[in-house]
Amino acid sequence: MSDNIDHIDRALLAELQRDASLSQRELAERVGMSQNACWRRLQALTSKGVLDGSRARISREALGLDLVVFVMLRTRHHSADWLATFRRHVLTIPEVVDFHRIGGDYDYQLKVVTQDMASYDRVYQRLIEGVELDSVTSYFAMEAIAENRPLPL
Repeated sequence: MSDNIDHIDRALLAELQRDASLSQRELAERVGMSQNACWRRLQALTSKGVLDGSRARISREALGLDLVVFVMLRTRHHSADWLATFRRHVLTIPEVVDFHRIGGDYDYQLKVVTQDMASYDRVYQRLIEGVELDSVTSYFAMEAIAENRPLPL
């Protein structure tokens, strides 16, 4: 962790990871500081890029998004132009919730969240159109044991 982040910042970040809907007053009370000091710390963390907005965690199951697929991709293309085209293409697919370039046997890993196998097949068909891929391997999650865990502070 950066030397610029002290134990008070870590406490603030831990509380925000637990519940980002806390009011500034509640947050200040939980970490034992004044509301003004808390506000200044939050502003500093935001300006450093440590705090990157706040988002609601939505239950995918409540929305009927019951299928999670980890898609492993391999390509023979590694040019900057191909990569830019591929990135733009993948980012147009809303069901792709995570997208990583990785090392090892595969080049990219996607996490796809969708309703069912038929809807995943539509995502798959869209994924492979317009870009040349060497292989696409899909792994279907049977159970989410831990998801969206807080970052270790």
